[in-house]
Amino acid sequence: MLKENIAIIGGGPASMMLACSLDTQKYTVTIYEKNAALGRKFLVAGKGGFNLTHSEEMQQFSERYTPASFVKPFLERFTNTDFRNWLNALGIETYIGTSKRVFPIKGIKPIDVLKLIEQKILENHVIVKYNHEWKGWNKENLIFEMSGKQITAVHADIVVFALGGGSWSVTGSNSLWSPYFEEKGIITKPFYPSNCAYKIDWNPTLLKLIEGQALKNCAFTCGTITRKGEAVLTKFGVEGSGVYPLSPIIREQLLSKQEAVVHVDFKPEFTEDEIKKRYQNKANLSVKDFLEKKLNLSPAQIALIKNFTTKEDYHNIERLIQNIKSFTLKITDFAPIDEAISTVGGIDLSEVDSDLELKKLPQHYCMGEMLDWDAPTGGYLLQACFSMGYSLAEHLNKKL
Repeated sequence: MLKENIAIIGGGPASMMLACSLDTQKYTVTIYEKNAALGRKFLVAGKGGFNLTHSEEMQQFSERYTPASFVKPFLERFTNTDFRNWLNALGIETYIGTSKRVFPIKGIKPIDVLKLIEQKILENHVIVKYNHEWKGWNKENLIFEMSGKQITAVHADIVVFALGGGSWSVTGSNSLWSPYFEEKGIITKPFYPSNCAYKIDWNPTLLKLIEGQALKNCAFTCGTITRKGEAVLTKFGVEGSGVYPLSPIIREQLLSKQEAVVHVDFKPEFTEDEIKKRYQNKANLSVKDFLEKKLNLSPAQIALIKNFTTKEDYHNIERLIQNIKSFTLKITDFAPIDEAISTVGGIDLSEVDSDLELKKLPQHYCMGEMLDWDAPTGGYLLQACFSMGYSLAEHLNKKL
């Protein structure tokens, strides 16, 4: 009996897991990668601290995504614990850091992880063809441009697309594939930055006092989402773990109102009444000394409060507390999309079924960041991509 051919287009995390997990006794599997190596974005992501997944309980873990209902079934089929066990079986031991993020143990570099995954792919008898950039369809055949020159047509019984999102174009993730799907009547959405820096129009005098400073141990709120963390104040605006999880609502407000509002609680561990009591017992301390010595606010926090508060409000305890507990940052734009950690947009989720198959193109599947879902930083994006790859392999292995 002849095996069916599976063409996997793209060589990122979702594709690598799929290639490792497909039953090659049933299928002939080929990865077509536009670069000269697999996992380019995977390696770049590892330069900032190789955060593979997160150790949260799965119920809470799955709620971090937008929309959570789309991602949750894949996470349930291949959990963060499953992923750690899978890595361990490859020889990649992991540990949980203080932030509950999961990393390889000291001494294991991103390239080491990638090489072990590549070894698993080859052991599974998967063919890998490099320098093959997908250029759409010619009737029933897939068209590839090889090293920028030769055009070749490939027939595949099953096609899996994992073409990535719209950021970090240096790794090959550039969203130039969208028109090919639109020609087939498949709905795509524009890509927008996620987990990125956000622009704030700072007063130049204030900027000199705060640039490069961090707002630590704060609570950041946009709309109905509140997250604790820190954020760095930059010439461009603000970025960091406190604002990245707010990306879905910040983006929604920017697109609808051209402005987003983030409220910062500088002292989330104190109630308003506790701050008021401390103020009443400040004796002869000036307001600045009270903020610095009794509340332990940083120079940057104090500078923000002073700059955005009238002299009258600065000495009014009720209004001062309001600024301490709910300081307003007005965001006016995203960072450039290519500077974003991840993106949202791409193939509309209504175009795929629960097994990631395109409804308008039977035997064609899409997975990973090319689909319109969102994840915060902290290992969530990688975990979901690996979970999708594993889930699709499970589905395809049962088909025959």
